[in-house]
Amino acid sequence: MTSKPDDAQRLADLARLRRVRDRIDREYARPLDVEALARSVNVSAGHLSRQFRAAYGESPYSYLMTRRIERAMALLRRGDLSVTEVCFEVGFSSLGTFSTRFTELVGKPPSVYRQEETGATEGMAPCVAKQVTRPIRNREAPRSART
Repeated sequence: MTSKPDDAQRLADLARLRRVRDRIDREYARPLDVEALARSVNVSAGHLSRQFRAAYGESPYSYLMTRRIERAMALLRRGDLSVTEVCFEVGFSSLGTFSTRFTELVGKPPSVYRQEETGATEGMAPCVAKQVTRPIRNREAPRSART
């Protein structure tokens, strides 16, 4: 016989997931992995991943990568850092992994993005710039954008 968690348990689970998501948002540039995130809220990595995906539509790792790419996009638009500097600034330890993940989410390599988008959001309200430049979450860029 199984029973659904009561409202108090669901709220506690959501609060735990929110703490994990907030930590990712704050510490995206640090070395984070699902194991460490799970330990911080006293659950297993598998349990955290299942709950996080159910609540937010993507795994904690995918959310972390998206957050890093969002920040990388902002730094590349600024134009004062090289692609390599941006890669390390946002928490990647490999330029190849950074370039691959960036291209998957954004649809173009970081070097091309930097050339085309430098200064693109000048004069735009930051809240609007964040919305119009956000990478596609939980999906890869359309194939046509990558070719």
